[in-house]
Amino acid sequence: MANHKSAEKRTRQSQVRRMRNRTNRSKMKTAIKGLSQAIEAGSVEEAKTALAAAVPVIAKTASKGTIHKKNASRKISRLTKRVNNMETGA
Repeated sequence: MANHKSAEKRTRQSQVRRMRNRTNRSKMKTAIKGLSQAIEAGSVEEAKTALAAAVPVIAKTASKGTIHKKNASRKISRLTKRVNNMETGA
């Protein structure tokens, strides 16, 4: 338990940031899950739409600092690759 005023403030700030990060991460994971379901369903148009919705969410999560920008880039790249492979039938 914090004993100093500054430590109490740091605890409050950490809790607020934790909840904000958790919300952002949850939104990102929901968008990715929707895309994965569209890919598994085999619908190319649905997958493209879901990808177009998921990419900005992932990028925004990185810009907020919740995840690293290279982590976001890697996620976007892999998801785009999966959708593109769906199109070609590979």
